[in-house]
Amino acid sequence: MGVVLLVRHGQASFGADDYDVLSEIGWAQGRQLGKWLGERGVTPSAVVHGDMHRQRDTALAMAEGAGWAGVEPGVDPGWDEFDHVGMVAAYPDLPPDVDLTDRRAFQRLFEEATAHWTSGEPGDFAETYADFVARVRAALDRATGGAGPGATVVVVSSGGPIAVACAALLAPGADPLGVGRLWHRLNTVIVNSSVSRVVVGSTGARLLTFN
Repeated sequence: MGVVLLVRHGQASFGADDYDVLSEIGWAQGRQLGKWLGERGVTPSAVVHGDMHRQRDTALAMAEGAGWAGVEPGVDPGWDEFDHVGMVAAYPDLPPDVDLTDRRAFQRLFEEATAHWTSGEPGDFAETYADFVARVRAALDRATGGAGPGATVVVVSSGGPIAVACAALLAPGADPLGVGRLWHRLNTVIVNSSVSRVVVGSTGARLLTFN
C-alpha cells in the first residue's frame, strides 16, 4: 500500500505586494511540519509541489526540518491554487468601491464569489470551476500513480486544490457541481501546513485523514 500526503503551504503574505511569499510564520510552520514528519520516520520517495513560490518554499522548509536529503522536488502545475484574487475581481456583483485589502471585506466577497464560480454561473473568470476540478483530479491521479507499494509521495499545494482532491475522493462519481458542494465545506477549514493522508491500494485511492 502506498501513501500520498497532501500538505497545505505555510502562511502566505496577505496584504503584501506579493501574496505568493511565505511569511516568517509560514517558513517556521514548514520547518516544524518537516521536523514532525521526520521524527515519525516519514521518508518520501517523491516530493511534488505546484508552480507557486509559497508551495515551493514550504517544500524546502519541510525538507530542511525533516533532514530529507537526496530528494529533488518535482513541479506539477496541476497543484497550483486558482487565482482567488482574480476570481473575486471577476465576480459580476463586485461592489465598485470595495477594499480588497481588508480581510473581512475580502472574506465576505470571496465566499459570495466562490459560490457563484462553483455553481457554473457565467463570469469573466480566467479558469472555470469545472476546469479547475479537472486539472486537480488529473494531478491527483499522477500523484497516486506514483505511490506504489511502500512508497510515500508528499504533495505541497494549497487549500483549494487539496479540498478538490479530498472532495473527489469522498465523492468519486460526482460531477464538478457535486464536488463543489463538498469543496465549500472543506476549503473553508483547511489550515496552513496541515496534512491530509491518502492511502493507495489495490482498490484505488481513499482519503484516510483530513486536515
